[in-house]
Amino acid sequence: MKEITEDSQAAKSRRTRDHLANERTFLAWIRTSIGIMAFGFVVEKFSLFIRHFNFFFAKGLPPAAPHSSTDYPSIFGIALVIMGGSMGVLAFVRYRKVEKEINEESYQPSLLLDILITMGIITIGIFLVFYMLHALKN
Repeated sequence: MKEITEDSQAAKSRRTRDHLANERTFLAWIRTSIGIMAFGFVVEKFSLFIRHFNFFFAKGLPPAAPHSSTDYPSIFGIALVIMGGSMGVLAFVRYRKVEKEINEESYQPSLLLDILITMGIITIGIFLVFYMLHALKN
């Protein structure tokens, strides 16, 4: 009888560690999500600052109209905020799925969130390269 109690306590302890690890992973995804959203906000506000700086100190021309062909930083900033928010939602979905699998002892690793984030980062990198090449030409 004592042996069964020790085994159930060991299993409960193991499951607790798994849940805590799942929560730490979820919080890491949330921190990353907040960081991406903050970066998108900074990019968008910095582009606004540059347009106004050019207006007042450089060219004397009015700031570029929203959604013009030269307003890539604003579009990029908004896309980053959307990507960060989406990542937060996907992180929560993944957290709940893993929590359920831990309780049922049927955990299977999933690469969906990892693949989505990797594709997003690759897209952002490609956009930045094209944006910097375009800026070099001007």
